[in-house]
Amino acid sequence: MSDLRDLYQEVILDHSKAPRNFGVLKGATHSAEGYNPLCGDRLELYLVLEGDKVTDAGFKGDGCAISTASASLMTEILKGMTRADAEAMFAAMHTVLTGEGEVPEGVDIGKLAVFEGVRAYPMRVKCATLAWHTMRNAIQEKAEEVATTE
Repeated sequence: MSDLRDLYQEVILDHSKAPRNFGVLKGATHSAEGYNPLCGDRLELYLVLEGDKVTDAGFKGDGCAISTASASLMTEILKGMTRADAEAMFAAMHTVLTGEGEVPEGVDIGKLAVFEGVRAYPMRVKCATLAWHTMRNAIQEKAEEVATTE
């Protein structure tokens, strides 16, 4: 179990130190902003949707290692997903991070399993969910900024 925890920590550190898809995405068709007032994490998310499919994703912002790694992994995984797939992955991540509910049938969280240990640290759950709530607002074309205060 310790080796698995170490591997998960390595993945999170790798994505926080060298985030994938970091930067403003030119030509984005959807975007949203998120803020975690408890720790100060800020995120701007950019998506390119062609029809119902996410073809590209990017983000910029300032946040802790968990927040940055979550956004980095999320932007990698979103590419090629439909809106419905992205919504299902949002629900799956909510379950993984909070322990509430069940992962939707047929959803494979894959690399996102690295965040399963975060639920043991309730204050860090909001860091990990910031990118996901921001993605949901972007997909649903909601203009208001996401604030992870709940």
